[in-house]
Amino acid sequence: MVHRVQRLLLQVWRRVPRLVRRWIVRLAAPSFTVGAACVVEREDGAILLVRLVYRNGWGLPGGLIKRNEDVADCARREVREEIGLAVELTSAPAVVVDSRPQRIDVVFRARPADGVDPGTVRPRSAEIREVRWFEPDDLPGLQHETVSALGALASSVGPGAGGAALQRAAMAARTQARDRDDEAGGRSAAVS
Repeated sequence: MVHRVQRLLLQVWRRVPRLVRRWIVRLAAPSFTVGAACVVEREDGAILLVRLVYRNGWGLPGGLIKRNEDVADCARREVREEIGLAVELTSAPAVVVDSRPQRIDVVFRARPADGVDPGTVRPRSAEIREVRWFEPDDLPGLQHETVSALGALASSVGPGAGGAALQRAAMAARTQARDRDDEAGGRSAAVS
């Protein structure tokens, strides 16, 4: 029952205009919010993405850091809570600062923990609508935070150390974002 109520409230939250949502969050937390997320990669290079109930596009599993919580512990906790997957962090974090919504994201590269079947992932939180693995060259429509996170992490890891798949994913994400921006610009120019 609680799960259904949470899902209903999240669906209502989705209908609240983005600027109003930001304003509400700023009233509750007037400084920057800090969150942690993971780019979880399978052995074959596929990347795990989630769709949230209250957002469009695909994103990374993650969430806000609790008071006095270690950022790496937060990243692991959020993945486990959202999709039921134990992960091992495999890189130093990359930090993405988004000044407009006053948000800082700490992004880790991760893989399923030893002995964990990556095929067992499924939504475990009322926030998550869907969870799937995607090939780095065939990503779905991404949230803008995910594009930034992939780019920042790919830049910090580099193409070595098995980062080729991550580099391809970051490039595909940037291309997708550029195409979306070009299309939006073309529409607004046509309307003018």
